[in-house]
Amino acid sequence: MRFKDVFSIIGPAMVGPSSSHTAGAVRIGRSARQLLGAVPSRAEILFYGSFAATYQGHGTDTAIVGGLLDYATDDPRIPDSLQLAAQSGVTVSFAEGKGLYSHPNTAELWLKSEATGQSLTMTGTSIGGGSIEIVKVNGFTVRFSGVYPTLIISHSDVPGMIADMTQLFKSHGMNIGFMSVDRKSRSGEAVTVLELDAAVSPVLIKALKRISAVRDIRMVDLNVAGEV
Repeated sequence: MRFKDVFSIIGPAMVGPSSSHTAGAVRIGRSARQLLGAVPSRAEILFYGSFAATYQGHGTDTAIVGGLLDYATDDPRIPDSLQLAAQSGVTVSFAEGKGLYSHPNTAELWLKSEATGQSLTMTGTSIGGGSIEIVKVNGFTVRFSGVYPTLIISHSDVPGMIADMTQLFKSHGMNIGFMSVDRKSRSGEAVTVLELDAAVSPVLIKALKRISAVRDIRMVDLNVAGEV
């Protein structure tokens, strides 16, 4: 992914010491929190590559948990996030991942919310300057940054599905900046990711949910403070 502007290289306002190892980790955690839709009751975090080698020294562990608690990159509570998570009833474990990984700064998260019954697996990479790419969600290959309002739509792989969705975006005057699709098998489960130029209205979300093949819709927008 190319950097969007010079501020992507300099990095965001943040609690240090590293834009890649802390600010990027916060954003990975926040992306997972928004996808899960709740505070996780349990989080298992696997670090790969440089993350695995230096996560304690660079504060990657406290940063990614701060993201799970929905903290921004410059939130002063980040250094205390492990204790704050424990006080909130969140059980967190860290381990070094095994096998291949897509980027030297890679984290794989396994989350569970007892309150909602929802679970999530997600893999994210910190690509520099605090920028991230989410590359896998619940076993599907995806690609998004969280910089733009992003919909992750789980649906059945049926003919005309993409046309039905894009027609709705057209009728609501919404422009799609980037789209990717992955499926587990022909006519099986699929996921479509759409990065958009503007926030999605509740009316459009309801219209998308009325498509019979749609199973679930999640949204990630790291520019929004608090829950999406």
